[in-house]
Amino acid sequence: MTIYQFLLLFLLWVCLPHFCSPEIMFRRTPVPQQRILGPRVPRSDGKILHRQKRGWMWNQFFLLEEYTGSDYQYVGKLHSDQDKGDGSLKYILSGDGAGTLFIIDEKTGDIHATRRIDREEKAFYTLRAQAINRRTLRPVEPESEFVIKIHDINDNEPTFPEEIYTASVPEMSVVGTSVVQVTATDADDPSYGNSARVIYSILQGQPYFSVEPETGIIRTALPNMNRENREQYQVVIQAKDMGGQMGGLSGTTTVNITLTDVNDNPPRFPQNTIHLRVLESSPVGTAIGSVKAIDADTGKNAEVEYRIIDGDGTDMFDIITEKDTQEGIITVKKPLDYESRRLYTLKVEAENTHVDPRFYYLGPFKDTTIVKISIEDVDEPPIFSRSSYLFEVHEDIEVGTIIGTVMARDPDSTSSPIRFSLDRHTDLDRIFNIHSGNGSLYTSKPLDRELSQWHNLTIIAAEINNPKEMTRVAVFVRILDVNDNAPQFAVFYDTFVCENARPGQLIQTISAVDKDDPLGGQKFFFSLAAVNPNFTVQDNEDNTARILTRKNGFNRHEISTYLLPVVISDNDYPIQSSTGTLTIRVCACDSQGNMQSCSAEALLLPAGLSTGALIAILLCIIILLVIVVLFAALKRQRKKEPLILSKEDIRDNIVSYNDEGGGEEDTQAFDIGTLRNPAAIEEKKLRRDIIPETLFIPRRTPTAPDNTDVRDFINERLKEHDLDPTAPPYDSLATYAYEGTDSIAESLSSLESGTTDGDQNYDYLREWGPRFNKLAEMYGGGESDKDS
Repeated sequence: MTIYQFLLLFLLWVCLPHFCSPEIMFRRTPVPQQRILGPRVPRSDGKILHRQKRGWMWNQFFLLEEYTGSDYQYVGKLHSDQDKGDGSLKYILSGDGAGTLFIIDEKTGDIHATRRIDREEKAFYTLRAQAINRRTLRPVEPESEFVIKIHDINDNEPTFPEEIYTASVPEMSVVGTSVVQVTATDADDPSYGNSARVIYSILQGQPYFSVEPETGIIRTALPNMNRENREQYQVVIQAKDMGGQMGGLSGTTTVNITLTDVNDNPPRFPQNTIHLRVLESSPVGTAIGSVKAIDADTGKNAEVEYRIIDGDGTDMFDIITEKDTQEGIITVKKPLDYESRRLYTLKVEAENTHVDPRFYYLGPFKDTTIVKISIEDVDEPPIFSRSSYLFEVHEDIEVGTIIGTVMARDPDSTSSPIRFSLDRHTDLDRIFNIHSGNGSLYTSKPLDRELSQWHNLTIIAAEINNPKEMTRVAVFVRILDVNDNAPQFAVFYDTFVCENARPGQLIQTISAVDKDDPLGGQKFFFSLAAVNPNFTVQDNEDNTARILTRKNGFNRHEISTYLLPVVISDNDYPIQSSTGTLTIRVCACDSQGNMQSCSAEALLLPAGLSTGALIAILLCIIILLVIVVLFAALKRQRKKEPLILSKEDIRDNIVSYNDEGGGEEDTQAFDIGTLRNPAAIEEKKLRRDIIPETLFIPRRTPTAPDNTDVRDFINERLKEHDLDPTAPPYDSLATYAYEGTDSIAESLSSLESGTTDGDQNYDYLREWGPRFNKLAEMYGGGESDKDS
């Protein structure tokens, strides 16, 4: 067989659609041996080429995928020209799937596939074949590779990567606007037949959309698709292989298409006229209502801007665009008054803020409406004629003088009468009062600018018919000055003059102050109340004056202090003056005029004692005085003991005065008439439920036989107290005794003198010194006292 015949047979075999019992025939020739096939072919170099015949002649094996038979699928046959048919040769297969997927009959060389093969898993298999001598196990043919190619069948349908697609396209788009592209894939072999050739078609979504068969691009199919009519569309796309012919496999997917909004709708008010109401008492900024223009678009295409373009209430009202709700909020711009105007008319315009020029032909993207606002009446509080009042009045006016009048009116149409009152929290001292009917403010107490120059009052105006409706106004009262205060010394002056002073020497510069405040300023004049031989005053004409000496030298031992009255007068009307007294001490000074000591201070303190030392000494004296007072109080507290020490010891109490009197002739210490008038003492009984503050020392008093009525009175009172069951456990009976002419008491120098029978001698008092001279004179001459 020539090479040309072999090639022709090979081409015919490949082009045939059926593959029946393929068999590869090959003839072995020793490798180094060359056989001349056909004529010699001369080379360019002059040598002759010889074509070598190969021992194995191979081609591809072809195997259909997805075999469904019960037996093994026959693939092909390997055969060597060395095979005599006596079974001496053995065929061996190796490579992809050898022994498992592909098996070979080692005697005949037949190759079979053991199971179904899927081309989509593996499109071809590469194997190696070898023929060996069964006895010697030596190869009779060299090993060579061959390919088993899997022929495709249409066993895979087209598939889409997503089950559902989502896409959008602007509304009102022109026909043919691209929406989205869908692509299906087919696992079959695209190079063999039409198994993988996919064609797209639309199953659902017509006549709104179409799809390109080859590319899968979905496009709009109708003009002027309006989102406001329909927004969502569902399109089902089919992908079919085999070029769309019958018998091909297919797959589908769903595409949800949304029409996006464009500004193709102008805003429109649902009503031509809108009515609103508002109370006249609504404050500025109050929202009284809203208007809204309907726009079928969404998002920024529906954004509307509101404004008042005309009307008689443009200065009274304002409109604000609420971005969230796309409403126009109408607010109060100025205070309203029902009595002035009761109805306002506004022309409100609503316009889109984002306009698409493509849709100008649809008309103007704005609209207008009329808003009528009715003002409703409310009961308003009174209104004062001013926001505040200022009254000025002199401080010397008489009580009850009217200082000013406030005025208020009821703004309502009913015009209710008004009552005025004064807020007492602003006039705690009740200096002012107001007439409730006419609002006249007058004084109820004298005014004093020096105490308070300004009075800030609050006056209340309330309707008589409705007292809850009230208004307050501030009233400022300024008190004008009147010259009613005399000038006085500015400070306390500690003035001294040296003993060695010369005439005309300056010892003090004085100034004055005045509580008044004249418009022209203060002007004071200084003078002496009377001519003084020692000092004089010299006015400096600048509200100060100098005190000068008039004589040569002073003696502090003769006069330690001088009092100098100085008259201070002002210059206002009426002129006020006062007299201030300067206390001038005479002090010892050195040659430079520095004070060294003054009057009694020089006798008590050493020269040069500092002010701190004086303060320390004064503090020590105060502390000692406090200690003495506390000690005396404690001692007095200890003396407050029960008057009755025992039940048997009941004695009269003696009041100790601890002072020396004038003896029996002293009638100022006790009124003896009280003892002679028992009725008078009945009215002034002492309290017996407390301990007397002064503890009377009991003593035995001899009876007074010369006065029977007094003795009877004392006995009667003593018996009365002894028999009183409500008396405290102490006796507070006072001793009603007196000394007069023919007294038998003689001396009262000691408590024990009452128990002695005779007189006592007090001459020894004269021997005790001058401190006891007074007692010696009182008690030493007993006989002379009796004679007198």
